[in-house]
Order: sequence, then structure tokens, then C-alpha cells
Amino acid sequence: MIMQKGQRAGHTRQAQENGSQQPASVMQKTQATQSPGDEPSRLWQPASPLPPVVVDIHNHIYPEKIAAKAVESVGRFYGIEMSADGSARNLLSIQQQAHISYSLVCSVALKPDQVQTINDFIAAECQRHPSFIGFATMHHDFPNKAAEIQRVCDLGLTGFKLHPDSQGVNVDDPRLLEFYALIEDKLPLMLHCGDYRFDNSHPHRTQRVLRQFPLLKVNCAHFGGWSLYDLAVEFLEHERCFLDISSASVYLGPRRTTELIHHYGAERILFGSDFPMWHPGTELERFYQNVLTPAEREQILWHSAEAYLDRDLKPLF
Repeated sequence: MIMQKGQRAGHTRQAQENGSQQPASVMQKTQATQSPGDEPSRLWQPASPLPPVVVDIHNHIYPEKIAAKAVESVGRFYGIEMSADGSARNLLSIQQQAHISYSLVCSVALKPDQVQTINDFIAAECQRHPSFIGFATMHHDFPNKAAEIQRVCDLGLTGFKLHPDSQGVNVDDPRLLEFYALIEDKLPLMLHCGDYRFDNSHPHRTQRVLRQFPLLKVNCAHFGGWSLYDLAVEFLEHERCFLDISSASVYLGPRRTTELIHHYGAERILFGSDFPMWHPGTELERFYQNVLTPAEREQILWHSAEAYLDRDLKPLF
């Protein structure tokens, strides 16, 4: 069954039974668990040791001069109070406090003329900070996608991030199908997936993309469908994709998060915080509330990212 646009797909009977929270924009504005600058990870220690490498696969960063405005805009779009200021400096500080080894960083171009500026910024930050892994942005109306793909590879960026809802395009739009054909079997893709308010990145559209491009390596972010978590299972359960848990556990709670991890299999699951929406240290602490074996935790925090990125990730400290 495909939910209709505007239907509260995230609000299922099962979610109610599990005591999960609703996305802020479904019910009322959710106060973020921390305000910018809070550092709860200094106080938290996991009950069992962290693996040698911890990868946060989902972070957004912005230049210092526009970070506040960008973060405010994202918070307004989702109706929540953001947990950090969105700067690379802030993320690095949190990363060190939380003992996160690598952070995949990206940003989203809302207009074609923003693509190269954003990609240059992400590449520069990754060159400065070895713990950053950079993904480029693309816009469906960018005029020469092939040339930009080559350019960002030369800059050292290793994949792409798209946000169909904020970019105002369907994930299976012909202009994006052209783009997927260019990166299939070459570069991984992170897709924002799901939003009960829009149809742009609905799981049924994501499924079409995955079936049309079977060699495209995709992280279907937010458990495959922000606010559509259970519905995503219907369309993505048997598809060839990874799924990160960013902006999901906070609403689902540990019981349903654990169930979904076991349903998809730990080898398909990636840890992500969705910084600056949520604090990476807090999200890591939340992750340890899930009922998982040490091997499952290590798979999700480390080895799944290696498989998705197709690279060995060694300890940095």
C-alpha cells in the first residue's frame, strides 16, 4: 500500500505499542535533546568498549559565515530546534569528544549555481581534516553533470548526496536518472529518503531507482523513509541498498530500532547522526541502547561503512 501525500505514515499502531515518538512536524515541535555547544558525550561511557573505528555516515556542514542561517533554515523546514551550529569546527569538537573516528560530511545544493561552490567547500574541509570523508552535491538542473563528477573526483570527494524533498525533485525524475547512469558502479550515493509531507523521495520511488540501477550503491538514509519507517520496509526490504539510522532512532525508540536492524540485517545498516540536527555524541549513546551483540555494533559502526564506501577505514587515534 502506498500512503497518500500528507498522511501520517509514521504514526502506526506498532509504533504506538513500542512507545516511539513522532517526528516533530507530525505532532508538535520537539525540543532537541541538547542546545548548540552542549557536550554530553564527555560524560557518557558505553557499557562495552567502542570498536577501534566508529564512522558517522551522515553529517551536514556549512561555511562559518552562513552556518547559522543554514541551520535555522533546516530547523524551520522540519519544525525542530537544531542541536549544533553546523560548522566544521563544531563537528570536529564533538567528534573528538564522542570518540568518532570518521565523519562523512556533505551539503545540499538548492540551486544549480550552488553546486560547484559547495563541492569546493566540502573538498577543502576534507583536505584540512583527515577524519572527514566528503560527499559532493548535485542538482538535477546542473548543465554538465559528467564534467562535475570528474571534477569532484579530482578534488578527492568520494560520493554524492541528494535531498529530493528540499531540492524539489522526484528521486526518479529523468534528470536524476541521467545522473545515476553516470555514477552507477563508480561512486556511492546517499539519498535522503521519506517525508510524510511530500512524495519526492517516497520509498516506492526509491525502489524504482534501485531496480533500474542495480549496480548503484545507495544509502537510503533515515531507515529508508523519514517518518515512513515501517512503510519503507514494504518497498526496500529485499532491495540492494544500505540504510542509515540517522533521524530515526530518536523517534522509533530502542525497541523498534533494534527490530528494524534485525529485520534488514546489520550488514546493511550504517550509523549516522544527521548533524547538526542531532548531536553525534548523543546519537552514539542512543545507539548503545539498542539490544545488539558486540559483533552487530562493530558491523554497524565500522564495517558496513567500509562496504558502502569500498575502502578500508583504519583507526586514526
